[in-house]
Amino acid sequence: MAEEIKAAESAASNFIENFITEDIAEGGMYEGKEVHTRFPPEPNGYLHIGHAKAICVDFGMAEKFGGKCNLRMDDTNPTKEDVEYIDAIKEDIKWLGFDWEDRFYFASEYFEQMYEYAVELIKKGLAYVCELTPEQMRENRGDLTTPAKSPFRDRPVEESLDLFERMKNGEFEEGKMTLRAKIDLASGNFNMRDPVIYRINKISHHRTGDKWCIYPMYDFAHPIEDAIEGITHSLCTLEFEAHRPLYDWVIDNISSPCKPRQIEFARLGINNTVMSKRKLRQLVDDGYVNGWDDPRMPTLCGLRRRGYTTASIRNFCEKIGVSKTNSVVEYSFLEHCLRDDLNENAKRVMCVINPVKLVITNYPEDKTETFEVENNPNREADGKRTITFSREVFIEAEDFLEEKVKGYNRFYPGNEVRLKSAYIVKCTGCKKNENGKVIEVYAEYDPETRGGDTPDGRKVRGTVHWVDAANYLDAEVRLYENLFTDPEPDVGDKNFLDYINPTSLTILKNCKIEKSVEGAERPMNYQFMRLGYFCLDNDSTAEKLVFNRSVSLKDGFKKK
Repeated sequence: MAEEIKAAESAASNFIENFITEDIAEGGMYEGKEVHTRFPPEPNGYLHIGHAKAICVDFGMAEKFGGKCNLRMDDTNPTKEDVEYIDAIKEDIKWLGFDWEDRFYFASEYFEQMYEYAVELIKKGLAYVCELTPEQMRENRGDLTTPAKSPFRDRPVEESLDLFERMKNGEFEEGKMTLRAKIDLASGNFNMRDPVIYRINKISHHRTGDKWCIYPMYDFAHPIEDAIEGITHSLCTLEFEAHRPLYDWVIDNISSPCKPRQIEFARLGINNTVMSKRKLRQLVDDGYVNGWDDPRMPTLCGLRRRGYTTASIRNFCEKIGVSKTNSVVEYSFLEHCLRDDLNENAKRVMCVINPVKLVITNYPEDKTETFEVENNPNREADGKRTITFSREVFIEAEDFLEEKVKGYNRFYPGNEVRLKSAYIVKCTGCKKNENGKVIEVYAEYDPETRGGDTPDGRKVRGTVHWVDAANYLDAEVRLYENLFTDPEPDVGDKNFLDYINPTSLTILKNCKIEKSVEGAERPMNYQFMRLGYFCLDNDSTAEKLVFNRSVSLKDGFKKK
């Protein structure tokens, strides 16, 4: 299925690159200018996997053409902006391996220039102060056969200039007046029906304080920001395609220092999750998850905490390609990309997450021996580690059954099992408590099978992992599933909160892990043999190890 996605996207995967190449060849870029892009996040939440695609496109295109990419905080709406989000955005971009160098800007740096450009439009007769309320604007918006209406459209220029200055000076309450561009009330593109370009908002701004009480709308501010910074190609997601005529109109009608080109591409959708910042914030604020970096969240900090690597995210973004058609990618494909990376790079260790003790009755009680095992069979450079073995080891409770079941090749009385890298043992029985629960499993080992070999060539089908009961560390292990049970939890009239998966997090305590992980620090990824890929969690300490399962060993996407 991965090949099918690549084939479907291949024809369109380079259309942005083709546009830029044409612009360079045909002189579409202003003279002497290198390719210059920007990534303009709004600092009102944490970045998610959808933003990762945009980051890879914006910074990636600049890298491909030897150009530059700015990082610009689009802080034109002070309602929900916070410095916390700014710091997190910068951290996420750095983690993905991109660098804006000294080109870090805020849209709020340009408020004065934006105001002057708005005055310029009024003087040209291309903007006017309107006193319609938002409700009245909706009532007078018209339809495809009926033009919109505004009784203030022919307001004299001097009157609009005076009112706009008084708006800036705080003389009017919120909602009393707006500044609208004077374009075309009959346009088939409703974004061009005299859109609002300034509104009154008497909220303190995180950078400018109370200096401003009027703020520009995104559709007006964004092209101006791009022009001031000398952006050549303004790459954005597909929902802005219908806004492109307004983008171009603003650039064409102000004293713009340059003329950027807006190019749209499809945004990233993934099933079994939500991507709306508003909905993600609701999950956090209402306690459905434990913060923006909860490993069940699609945020980059959440994915990072879960154990996703930079390489896996960038490889995912590269493989899905850049398209002009919106589509939804299966979450299992994201997991597939992580699994591919960790299979090559994660160290192998043994951990027992549901332990029961295995007693090897014919092994000397006072004996301990060591085995040298590979840290990663795919990377010789990772070397080997030492594990210990003694009379008692921990195995998974599910690796023992009292009676044989067809196809079950692990512990049951009379069956031989290979203890990974150690010995072949034969199960002889078990011990139960008063409630009938198995508390010990018994076996005898064959001393001629050190390292798991069978010199006589006999076949042993079952191999299980284990941890030495005389030399281990206790750990907490957190197992994650999709946060939502429905593949499309917020489509249509659905309330996404109705589809939260009650088993999205399972916490297992009293797990046993080999002592070779002692002293490990984040970021550190492991393959727990037979269980999946795991990483140390932020909550982990030297006294209490905590591991998150990043992804299982089973590749559901490849199976499809």
